[in-house]
Amino acid sequence: MMTTQKIAIFASGSGSNAEQIALYFAQNAAVEIAFILTNNPKAGVIERAKRLHIPVVLFDKKTFYDTPKIIQILQNQQIDWVVLAGFMLLIPEELVKAFPNKIVNIHPALLPKFGGKGMYGHFVHEAVVAANETESGITIHYVNEHYDEGAIVFQAQCPVLPTDTPDDVAQKIHVLEHRFYSEIIEKLISKSG
Repeated sequence: MMTTQKIAIFASGSGSNAEQIALYFAQNAAVEIAFILTNNPKAGVIERAKRLHIPVVLFDKKTFYDTPKIIQILQNQQIDWVVLAGFMLLIPEELVKAFPNKIVNIHPALLPKFGGKGMYGHFVHEAVVAANETESGITIHYVNEHYDEGAIVFQAQCPVLPTDTPDDVAQKIHVLEHRFYSEIIEKLISKSG
């Protein structure tokens, strides 16, 4: 009998990816979204979590970086996977070590291009358009202790037209994120089981 794999989702923003993941796994008895963690008391993800009846853990930067509290919460809840869905803080080395190859992130560009500190959300799409790129996309990767440098698991592309604005690119990226992220997480979980 397969044991349930428990996921904790970290998010800092509106939470559209977190919601998509929760909805995707809602009918899957083998996967449980245990809770959503956020460092942003105003994050839209909190309202989404309430609607979905998923508990929320709110924490501050100091707790995240200077105490073992978050790792303890994850271990006490027997979390198997940590999924980053628009989470803006760098994951501390202790947390990476506590969940080796079990922390997954999605980045709104084709890494290694347009990654690293400060490269998130709209900043990425503005950089892509400014560089006259003809394509962009998403990268799903394992997390290490550096921004956007973990091993790449999956990439999907979309065209960037000469007339596209950063908002146009953002819309295309959202479509890819919502289409592939949950599916790839499910594949990683089934491979590990």
